Amino acid sequence: MNAEARSEVGNALRASTGGLAMTGLFSLFINLLMLASPLYMMQVYDRVLTSHSEETLVALTVLVIGLLLVMGILELIRSRILVRIGARIERRLDGRVFETLVSRSIRSAESNDDQPLRDLRSLREFLSGSGPFAFFDSPWVPIYIGVIYLLHPVLALVAAVGAVFLFAVALLNDLITRRALGRASHRFSEGGVMAAAGQRNAEVLRAMGMLDGLRRRWLMRQRDGLRLQAKASDRAGLLTATSKTGRLVLQAAILGAGAALVIQEAITPGAMIAASIILGRALAPVEQAIGNWRGFVGARAAHKRLAALLRAHPHAQGRMALPRANSRLDVDHVNAGPPEMRRPVVSGLTFSLAAGEAMAVIGPSASGKSTLARLLVGVWQAQQGSLRLDGVALEQWDPTDLGAQIGYLPQDVELFDGTVAENIARLDEDAEPEAIVDAAKLAGCHGMILDLPEGYNTVIGEAGSRLSGGQRQRLGLARAVYGDPFLIVLDEPNANLDAEGDSALADAVRELKHRGRIVVVMAHRPSAIEAADRLLVLQNGRQQAFGPKDDVLAATTQALPSTPSSNVATLPRRMHS
Repeated sequence: MNAEARSEVGNALRASTGGLAMTGLFSLFINLLMLASPLYMMQVYDRVLTSHSEETLVALTVLVIGLLLVMGILELIRSRILVRIGARIERRLDGRVFETLVSRSIRSAESNDDQPLRDLRSLREFLSGSGPFAFFDSPWVPIYIGVIYLLHPVLALVAAVGAVFLFAVALLNDLITRRALGRASHRFSEGGVMAAAGQRNAEVLRAMGMLDGLRRRWLMRQRDGLRLQAKASDRAGLLTATSKTGRLVLQAAILGAGAALVIQEAITPGAMIAASIILGRALAPVEQAIGNWRGFVGARAAHKRLAALLRAHPHAQGRMALPRANSRLDVDHVNAGPPEMRRPVVSGLTFSLAAGEAMAVIGPSASGKSTLARLLVGVWQAQQGSLRLDGVALEQWDPTDLGAQIGYLPQDVELFDGTVAENIARLDEDAEPEAIVDAAKLAGCHGMILDLPEGYNTVIGEAGSRLSGGQRQRLGLARAVYGDPFLIVLDEPNANLDAEGDSALADAVRELKHRGRIVVVMAHRPSAIEAADRLLVLQNGRQQAFGPKDDVLAATTQALPSTPSSNVATLPRRMHS
């Protein structure tokens, strides 16, 4: 783990040190100018009212208004600086967080939510709000108390006791609400994951009457989160009310103490009023901190989660560009499975394919076909063994360069909200129209696209909701062959295709072979292996046979009488027939 990954969020914050320093400088002048109002009041009470000098009153009033206007301008500038600091930090991290969010969903099926993006937004909103003002203004509390001390030590003692009391309330607020807020956030996050799963599987839920069951589970987490949040809010509300009441009591106490000192002629009435105003300003940051405590706790938790997330998914270092692969694919003694599983799903896979060859992979359900597909395209990594393109291990390629050389059609075709052309072009804004049309023709869907209302400019909706299953699969095939990749992996490519689509698929595989590409097809239907040269048979995650298609089919068919219950034997025989 490199230093960059350990401190990526910290680096983003440190990059804004200049802006934070300017905020601190403006806070210095703002807090100095805050003294203008109490000093004005003291001069009015002690000088103007006794001397009846209207000229002095006008001069003091004009001066204090000018100073307060300057203070207001500085407050505006300080606020705008913090807004830009928050935006800058989000711009620095948002790309990394999005990339990591996608990467994390590949490595763990339990991480299918947008919590990191919400954490980044929470951090930006806190930094852009009024919460940080409390941190910049809090160091001035002892300075204000020192100014009150210059007026009279007894008043300073009252102010100090009040400040300590409110600071204690702020710390207690953190201690008694942190755990409940953290648990509430966790329950809401679980509910969010469940709601997202419900949206993805809405048709299944409605068709099989599962909606009530899922709703009960979601409501249980939602209500639990609300209960914990209410519990934390009740405690925080109690402390907030305590702090506000305490502040009013302190205001009354300092006025009472000041009045007693005035009666004893120890201070002037102006000093009494000034001490009350300064105390209010001294306690304001503490009360502001209590009021913004939930935002602070949320931002702190968000910072912690983001830092942990980016440490767990360090940024991929740039790799030297390598020549495009054009020769062969080698799989050597590979054991592998999902990233979160230690036990391999497939083991002992060993085969090689040369440019211009197509291989079909057959076997019963759960034999490891989809796992092999994910391995070949670099989505999952081998636990043991190696996968190489032109002798270079997949993990040694730059991910972007490798992606341009691979075409992948997964079982569940996911398209994106946008036009047909954008989806075929893999969301490449600089895609050439000729390359898009060539991919569509190769996939046999050019005519189908032209029949759509806007042709290639037809907006297909989120996840291609405006298309049929067969149309989505054919567009997915066009996307897989876009850019003329060297290795094309098709996982159940004809699951939703009709006879015309099956024929187009077989023609596409033949054309890819003619262009010198390697094609791997995970198959269940006989038509999927029609254009294949080689056949790989999987059973329980193990390689049972590999070689020329006709030889493997013949050997498997001959073995059928002695192993009538073999799924691997049965499937090839049906295909062969």
